[in-house]
Amino acid sequence: MKILAISGSLRAASLNAMLLRVLARVAPAGVEVTLYPDLGQLPLFNPDLADAPPAIVRALEQAILEADALVIASPEYAHGVTGAIKNGLDWMVGNESFINKPVALFNASPRATHAHAALRETVCVMSARVVEAACIVVPLVGANLDEQALVHDAAIVAALRGALLALREHVGGSTADVMAQ
Repeated sequence: MKILAISGSLRAASLNAMLLRVLARVAPAGVEVTLYPDLGQLPLFNPDLADAPPAIVRALEQAILEADALVIASPEYAHGVTGAIKNGLDWMVGNESFINKPVALFNASPRATHAHAALRETVCVMSARVVEAACIVVPLVGANLDEQALVHDAAIVAALRGALLALREHVGGSTADVMAQ
């Protein structure tokens, strides 16, 4: 199973990006998690370019199409998603990359309810299949954890693998290896 993970934060010390990196590190055999690295490099969405988008936009579309599922984690800014994730999603509205795509939404802060709801609304409008059982809130705010500590936190690893299991069930195929490691 191939998962494309997208962090809505451009911060180097982003908790959401850290959570996705940990997801990649704890993914069992048979589950490949790739973090999308270029969200901040996308040009601002311009509908005039929708018919012939820049190469970087086409590359994002192709990466989404090739993924079996998506995991998106975004912080909340001013009760909404970040401009970076909104911009990336806006570029995808005019193509078929999100149609029927299984999506898990991760939230690294239980206080980020507005952004989480806005992100859910956006991907649903884009015809993605939000896999409720794969959507998790991992309260990292104020936890003072680093990536290595998260990899060794049994509760966080269990939540992440549970999300992978739920995604696997919606993608199809065996779920046994997801929880085995």
